[in-house]
Amino acid sequence: MLVEVCANSMESAQAALNAGADRIELCAELSVGGVTPSYGLLKKVMDTVPITTHVLVRPRSGHFTYTDAEFESMLNDIDLCRELGVHGVVSGVLLPDARLDLARTQQLIDRAKGMAFTFHRAFDWVPDPEATLKKLETIGVDWVLTSGQAHSAEEGLGLLKRLQAQVQHIKIMPGAGVKAANAKLFKEAGFAAMHLSGSSLVPFQGQVGNIPMSASSNPKDDSILYSNEKLLRQVLDLVK
Repeated sequence: MLVEVCANSMESAQAALNAGADRIELCAELSVGGVTPSYGLLKKVMDTVPITTHVLVRPRSGHFTYTDAEFESMLNDIDLCRELGVHGVVSGVLLPDARLDLARTQQLIDRAKGMAFTFHRAFDWVPDPEATLKKLETIGVDWVLTSGQAHSAEEGLGLLKRLQAQVQHIKIMPGAGVKAANAKLFKEAGFAAMHLSGSSLVPFQGQVGNIPMSASSNPKDDSILYSNEKLLRQVLDLVK
């Protein structure tokens, strides 16, 4: 079973490698669901971490309906991924009513030709997941990352299994709340892969200012969210 780690930093990518993960999804800002990582981080990981790397192409947090300028930036980021030798792209676009934007998602896939393409958790917003999955199969998506439209993949296991039974070519990858306590559920259900961050807050030992830089819903400034090698190893030991 393939284990993909959502890595938000060089430290997290190294932890995934050390723990024995098969692949990373490189991103930034896990606290908002992930956005496209910086060029510097992407190049550093590609140059120094010998593990299959897929990159999140999401220009900002929030909804998945993009302006023309935002969409153009996504296409440019995919070009950069190709230049740096990235193995896969993680992305997707929705219409304002949360249905799949088939045309723009097809454009992303075409731009990423030669790299694997994962449709990310925007899938968990679509009103008709089974019909949407059929459409994604027609345009060349390789993976769908989803929690089964629930707060966690464990809660969404019923839909995940129905989607798994439906697919012809796409691989369904459960993600959200995957951990050692439930990892075997997904392996026993026959999924080809699972996705987790395995992260924990690492306190900063230096001095931080009195004025917070994060919104109240986000982690505090005196802690950083990193993938935890020990937590990742617990999951990998269970499913490998």
